[in-house]
Amino acid sequence: MRVLLRLRRAARTKCDKNGAMKVHLIDGTYELFRSWFGAPGAKSPSGQEVGATRGFLRSMAAMLRADEVTHVGCAFDHVVESFRNDLFDGYKTGEGLEPELFDQFPLVERASRALGMVTWPMIELEADDALAQAAAKFRDAPAVEQVVICSPDKDLCQCVRGSDVVTLDRRREIVLDEDGVREKFGVSPESIPRLLGTGGRRSGRDPGYRAMGGEERVDGARQVPAPREHSRRPRTLGRAGSWWRDACTQPP
Repeated sequence: MRVLLRLRRAARTKCDKNGAMKVHLIDGTYELFRSWFGAPGAKSPSGQEVGATRGFLRSMAAMLRADEVTHVGCAFDHVVESFRNDLFDGYKTGEGLEPELFDQFPLVERASRALGMVTWPMIELEADDALAQAAAKFRDAPAVEQVVICSPDKDLCQCVRGSDVVTLDRRREIVLDEDGVREKFGVSPESIPRLLGTGGRRSGRDPGYRAMGGEERVDGARQVPAPREHSRRPRTLGRAGSWWRDACTQPP
């Protein structure tokens, strides 16, 4: 408890020193799986496996100590299935998921809240959807200097805008801005959905156009101009502390 209080006091101090802020958005489900495979196992007094949750806590506590980390939102897949399971046969499910890992889903959400992070447990949508919407919501907020999406998922590269919205692979310490996305994938961020749509994704078991019998090559995505962006800009949200609290009272 003393550690959590120190982290929260430090966040308030850092925010008071600098009006502009970075909003960090965490893929909590990815971090849980990362800890499941990387952190040592551990048992609670009741005998429940909690090693992945403890690994998540250690990783997030270390991140929160960084000077630039003051405002953090963390999204979780509260359940594995989503509306996409009705659209795609063979889309990812909880089949084969270790019970010791699945039982930590609600526990890690409690851990996220205990650290003082805004926590979004997603049911009908996925954690990626929450991160994408939060990035679009906060990128033009007057007090925000940068939105950092902490996930290596290439799907989320479509959210990158200049250097205002970037992705961060925390494990490899790789930051991708808009130029970085073009260098890595050969397309602009807006074209990432078409690039993945033509080739499919093994991680989410999306079939992709080519796997469904289409004759287009993946390179075709690089030849189609990106659509014009029509997203509405958010209203001015006021002072830094108040707009963040108001904006995070509901899922993004």
